[in-house]
Amino acid sequence: MDKKETKIIELKKKDKNIFELIEKEKNRLKTNLELIPSENYVSKAVRAALGSVLTNKYSEGYPKKRYYGGNKFIDQIELLAIERAKKLFNAEHVNVQPYSGSPANLEVYYALLSIGDKVMGMNLAHGGHLSHGHPVSFSGKNYDFVQYGVEKGTERLNYDTIRKLALKEKPKLIVSGATAYPRTIDFKEFQKIADEAGAIHMADISHIAGLIAAGLHPSPFPFTDVVTTTTHKTLRGPRGAIIMCKEKYAHQIDSAVFPGMQGGPHNNVIAAVAVALGEALKSDFKVYIKQVIKNAKALANELEKQGLRLVTGGTDNHLILVDLTNTGCTGKEAEAALEEANIVVNKNMIPFDKRTPFNPSGIRIGTPAITSRGMKVNEMKEIGRMIASVIKNHNNKAVKNKIKKEVLELCKKFPLRLD
Repeated sequence: MDKKETKIIELKKKDKNIFELIEKEKNRLKTNLELIPSENYVSKAVRAALGSVLTNKYSEGYPKKRYYGGNKFIDQIELLAIERAKKLFNAEHVNVQPYSGSPANLEVYYALLSIGDKVMGMNLAHGGHLSHGHPVSFSGKNYDFVQYGVEKGTERLNYDTIRKLALKEKPKLIVSGATAYPRTIDFKEFQKIADEAGAIHMADISHIAGLIAAGLHPSPFPFTDVVTTTTHKTLRGPRGAIIMCKEKYAHQIDSAVFPGMQGGPHNNVIAAVAVALGEALKSDFKVYIKQVIKNAKALANELEKQGLRLVTGGTDNHLILVDLTNTGCTGKEAEAALEEANIVVNKNMIPFDKRTPFNPSGIRIGTPAITSRGMKVNEMKEIGRMIASVIKNHNNKAVKNKIKKEVLELCKKFPLRLD
């Protein structure tokens, strides 16, 4: 019996309830098409680091400047993660300790702003993130956020409009990046706007970090002041975050992370991040990202062919935003109906949405996870047809059952290795 089997038996013996729920989730992953663009499957090597003995160690502080003893090997792991991030992204300074994406963004605000300072961020309904200044978020409650969005006609960012707003409002910080924007973001133009307005520029690349790492989306490096990213999504690592910045902001950023807003770092996560960054430095990662983009375009084309309207008319990256306004099906209804057919998406606001975030007019779809399973363009055509069929027949149980059988057959052809 190997060590892995011993661990599984130990969990089953000690906590049967949790063991059984994990097994059910494992089965769900194997038998569903995961199309949420922020989700992916990590490698066995990443999971091994994440579930390692490193979770036992306290390491407040930074490499070679800890408040606890016994960190000789922890220091080496963190320094390796930093070194790999610098190499992958061409970053001057890297902090790998943030617990997740939203905390990383808040730590940048804490480092560079005072409460009440004016900031510009992208409107949530237009593709931004909660932490980019939405009123219900800590960011929107504690800073004076001015929101920019997309143009009504094109549903795309208009940099001249953003520039005019920045010059008028004179924010201290401008946040670029998005969570539901299917087009290329011009980070260089954002930096120019920030420079003209006398603002600091922070780029949140959480969704497209993998594309940038592979050289398949314009990079915010080396000119952007501060860059934040999660380490999962297209980067295919564990759930964590990284802050990268110009050297002149290094002390402020590090002090904001620790001791400003965090205590001991999660060393097991940092090790898993290091593994994922190492994987992203290899040539096959670029092959994977190329296929992610190719798959997204193919899926978008099929959805349009099936009569569904896409926000901006398509995609340049890994995600697609579908406008369901004229289908007779809301985003909430589509999400529920698709899940009955073992297709997992998320309901999502669309630009200028007249509905609420709990029952919006759109759904958000992405190709990172299904590409990790090995699916390619032909499968995207099949999946596009299945999605459209469910949406058009969202109240028809027979149709949903038929599509579910097709999904199960497709999943069998592309098995997930989760053991």
